[in-house]
Amino acid sequence: MPAARRKKHGGGGNSKKPTTSNQQQQPASKTDDKFKTQKTEKEETTNASNNNNNNIINSLKKKKKRNKRSCIDNCCWLIGFICSTWWFLLFLYSAMPASFPQYVTEAITGPTPDPPGVKLDKEGLKAKHPVVFVPGIVTGGLELWEGRPCMDGLFRKRLWGGTFGEVYKRPLCWIDHMSLDNETGLDPPGVRVRPVSGLVAADYFAAGYFVWAVLIANLARIGYEEKNMYMAAYDWRLSFQNTEVRDQALSRMKSNIELMVATRGEKVVVIPHSMGVLYFLHFMKWVESPAPMGGGGGSNWCAKHIKAVMNIGGPFLGLPKIVAGLFSAEAKDIAVARAVAPGVLDLDIFGFQTLQHAMRMTRTWDSTMSLIPKGGDAIWGTLDWAPDADHVCVAKKIKKNDTQTAGENGAGFDDFKSHNYGRIISFGKDVAELHSSKVERVDFKGAVKGNNFANKSCRDVWNEYHEMGVGDIKAVADYKAFTVESVLELLEFVAPRMMKRGGAHYSYGIADNLNDKKYEHYKYWSNPLETRLPNAPEMEIFSMYGVGLPTERSYVYKSSPAAECYIPFQIDASAEGGNDQGCLRSGVYSVDGDETVPVLSAGFMCAKGWRGKTRFNPSGIKTYVKEYNHAPPATLLEGRGTQSGNHVDIMGNFALIEDIIRVAAGATGNDLGGDQVYSDIFKWSERIKLRL
Repeated sequence: MPAARRKKHGGGGNSKKPTTSNQQQQPASKTDDKFKTQKTEKEETTNASNNNNNNIINSLKKKKKRNKRSCIDNCCWLIGFICSTWWFLLFLYSAMPASFPQYVTEAITGPTPDPPGVKLDKEGLKAKHPVVFVPGIVTGGLELWEGRPCMDGLFRKRLWGGTFGEVYKRPLCWIDHMSLDNETGLDPPGVRVRPVSGLVAADYFAAGYFVWAVLIANLARIGYEEKNMYMAAYDWRLSFQNTEVRDQALSRMKSNIELMVATRGEKVVVIPHSMGVLYFLHFMKWVESPAPMGGGGGSNWCAKHIKAVMNIGGPFLGLPKIVAGLFSAEAKDIAVARAVAPGVLDLDIFGFQTLQHAMRMTRTWDSTMSLIPKGGDAIWGTLDWAPDADHVCVAKKIKKNDTQTAGENGAGFDDFKSHNYGRIISFGKDVAELHSSKVERVDFKGAVKGNNFANKSCRDVWNEYHEMGVGDIKAVADYKAFTVESVLELLEFVAPRMMKRGGAHYSYGIADNLNDKKYEHYKYWSNPLETRLPNAPEMEIFSMYGVGLPTERSYVYKSSPAAECYIPFQIDASAEGGNDQGCLRSGVYSVDGDETVPVLSAGFMCAKGWRGKTRFNPSGIKTYVKEYNHAPPATLLEGRGTQSGNHVDIMGNFALIEDIIRVAAGATGNDLGGDQVYSDIFKWSERIKLRL
């Protein structure tokens, strides 16, 4: 059976021994299998390679898409982080105890002194004399009462002060409304912008930037409130007399002072700041002068109603800084900006020429012309002499005992190189430094204005330079050096209409004979060298100002490159003084002061012009000079500091506030210790030869 099965399956032979044909097919089959295997492996390798390439491409595409998404995501995350952090900090600020910031400050800097109001309240001082605040230029708020269609919806909204939002939203429309009429110096047709009233008019200039707020808060500590504090707000753009003509601002100040004196039974303490000092000087003459030009209060009105006038940062004799502003719409900060980023300020962005429009606007503000330097070369210096020419700008100052006394007008100084501060404007650094005998000058006043206008395309930006010819501009530069007296002639040459308006409201000389009837005109009332103080021997006048800060005194100019609608002159920011003349920086010569008002302007009248009985002070009103040496804040937590001498920041100076509160509570100048002086104001005043 097994044999039969084998026969059937094996074909009768040995099944273990392969046949010839099987032996021949076996190698071919192995070869085919090997080839197939290699082919399969190659295909698999190729497929794997293709798959890898596809994977790489897909991954790159995904990565690219992921990168695109991540950029947007990162921006979103960043914005979210900033917003979250901001809200978290706001939450902490609102949740933390009110004393926490003070705790942090004290932990870093040590215990802080009590504010003056708290300190004096502990001493038992209480409100006594009513207080009148007189703000200066630009610090008072202005609001819209009537405007053009571009200002629709802004009735009684602030155009000046606060957020200044309209400057960014509609700049040209804002400039139109902030400008005054070129001919009248009053409102343009269809526009009424008026001063904000009340203490809020000038407590803050902008959000977080105080002006009067700190002083008001400290006075409140000893019992003051709105019934015995009055902010004499006025439209600071107008000439002083026009504030009465249009708004009756002087009459309102008179009425409020009379009301407070009647209800409180005490004379007022008046606290003017900056240009407000000149405004109140005008008021004191106006209130005693007969109507209709004056207020009709009589010659003893000030004696009956005013205890003291505490002038803060008063530019009694004007500002060199305003000369640069009127001449080229510049100051030190603009010159520095030009040096850092040349050409940026001169760019015509969307047809808006920044400096040109600023000049167009500010040249319509007649108040600015009240700040032009007064007293001429006798006060401010000649081409080769100035009373403050020995000022040392380097950190290490010569001791007072070692200071060489200067000779009378024109004498030099032996210990150091003096500055030609008398040259308010010099065309070129070399002109500023050379002796006047070596400077060749060509009189510009003989130049005849022709038809070859330098600014043909500038008619929409009214600044009077578009009416000057190329020859006129060259004639100004060829004159090379200008003193205060020739600067007046210069401004009359380049801006005749502006100076015609200004000449109707202000005067800048020194009176020969104060009995002359012409000095009864209001144009002389804000010049302390052309008017008398009131007949009020019991009244006191303080001049309170900061010192220790570089303050603009004179300028190095150059001609601007010709362009479309350009201002033909600019401060030469490349002019530097070096170590031996450190007072020259970016084309500006500096002297001691509060960064705005030089010591000479702030201090001379109380140091000499009004000291004792003089022809400017016939009743012998007592005057005091109170200087506050600048000290910067110790840390950022101190904000603008409590010992600042800066022109505006001094309003938060604790020592100044304490002096004011003591006088308001009944103290006199002698109670405060008399004069407090850190500068050379008395020495410089003695060098000025003025008939008193």
